[in-house]
Amino acid sequence: MDYQALAQLLFPHVTETPEEIEARYPRRELPEGAVVTRMAPSPTGFVHMGHLVQGLIAERMAHQSGGVLFLRIEDTDAKREVPGAVEALIDAMKYYGIRFDEGATMDGDNGLYGPYRQRQRAGIYHVFAKQLVLQGMAYPCFCTEDELSAMREEQEANKETTGYYGKYAKWRDRSLEDIQAELNAGHSWVLRFRSTGSIENQFKFDDLVKGKLTITENDVDHVLLKSDGIPTYHFAHAVDDELMRTTHVVRGDEWLPSLPFHIQLFKALGFKLPKYVHIGPLMKMDGNSKRKLSKRKDPELAMMYYTGEGFPAEAVYEYLMTVLNSNFEDWRRANPTDDATTFKFSPKKLNPAGALFDYAKLCDVSKNVISVMPAEKVCNLVLEYTREYDPEFYAELSADPEYAKAIFAIGRGGKKPRKDLATWKEAKPYMSFFYDRYFDTEAAFPEQFAKETIKAVLEGFLKTYDPADDATVWFDKVKALGESLGFTSNMKLYKQDPTAWPGSVADISTFLRIAVTGKSNSPDLYTVMGILGADRSRARIQAAIDRL
Repeated sequence: MDYQALAQLLFPHVTETPEEIEARYPRRELPEGAVVTRMAPSPTGFVHMGHLVQGLIAERMAHQSGGVLFLRIEDTDAKREVPGAVEALIDAMKYYGIRFDEGATMDGDNGLYGPYRQRQRAGIYHVFAKQLVLQGMAYPCFCTEDELSAMREEQEANKETTGYYGKYAKWRDRSLEDIQAELNAGHSWVLRFRSTGSIENQFKFDDLVKGKLTITENDVDHVLLKSDGIPTYHFAHAVDDELMRTTHVVRGDEWLPSLPFHIQLFKALGFKLPKYVHIGPLMKMDGNSKRKLSKRKDPELAMMYYTGEGFPAEAVYEYLMTVLNSNFEDWRRANPTDDATTFKFSPKKLNPAGALFDYAKLCDVSKNVISVMPAEKVCNLVLEYTREYDPEFYAELSADPEYAKAIFAIGRGGKKPRKDLATWKEAKPYMSFFYDRYFDTEAAFPEQFAKETIKAVLEGFLKTYDPADDATVWFDKVKALGESLGFTSNMKLYKQDPTAWPGSVADISTFLRIAVTGKSNSPDLYTVMGILGADRSRARIQAAIDRL
């Protein structure tokens, strides 16, 4: 075969050489050990948790090493492209703190190694495709879909591995005359890689997550360029990772079966193979067994789920750190106020089988994260959430932001802050009693106490209530009131023999709490009454007396 003639026949428009292309993308000047990696999503669907996991791992590896993280859009499958998918992904990654140094943006490209959208790089791929033809490593295939389908059916009937290889690779060694005839007839073609591998051969490969793997060589002549001249993922990612000077590739382990071909392709192109970080899928417990999170079954896979529920971005980020690196929790306990990005993330600590998603754990992490946020930040984020998801409650909060901020400040700060909220959705049930339109005026008191007793407590409280009292004086009055009605203030003795008294000071507080808040559980009642104000507090207690 005259490969020079074949290359010119297939790519008459290509005049540049691989060396000229390489010269346009110089080696990056970075510190020793710096990681250059990427997110390279296909814009074919919604943004899901897998994107964020991949983005977080890639971002940590790049930035903690003084390297570069870029965003490349792998849009070679035009038929499956979803309008707005790229913008949604960029927004989501920004929201969760994944910062790109270069790559695709809302307004085009940012960086010297673009274009960062693969459909805009077709000319570049053709240069390297022509080079493979010149080397005898690629050839055109004119098989029709019907012919390929018949081939697969024959392989399945013979219980053979499906694919274009061996005797089934009908165009692998066809003459230049046959190829010329097909081109003259206007028949479409794809460019296939000429594999030199054999499934009889195996070799060792080191993956940064999976460890040492035994790999079987690829013997399939995979497609490099589709009939429209656009490359497959396999070919495009090899060329792009070389030219963008990628040192590490972070991707799902569903790509492991393609790894033998990728290794083979990089070698044929003369490219240095990047280090691979094949991450396991997100798993969840389903009964007593684990399974992958499913787009169809599990709403928590979609990133929109977390914004809808009202999880802070920081909480989702920290939660993922806990499941991706098991030593993160110990680090967090030792560094409770440090930014999570100062934690030394390691891909070697990733679970090769994949991370187990635990909703309860996410809520616990979120409570911790929210508990140390300043009240003003909590207030602003709740306002932002309710503006979109609960406009009515937003109207109440935004009417007096300082009042709302005072509510969120309860129990905040100090060594043991309150942990009332896991999501912004929970803010309304937590604090709604502060707003008269949501206050439960019919809240039930404990049934084991006579109405007359409860009424006596509430009336007695109003007689001595003075909003000028500090917290100590206020509580001393509550204890004195209880003792005057036979209730004990000694909780230790009460627990030893509850039948010795009609109740304890805790019950006195509960009566007051229900009258003022409509709830048996609430933040510190003294502080709550201070925020509500003396007049509203008195009015609520009196209203409770009147309905007893």
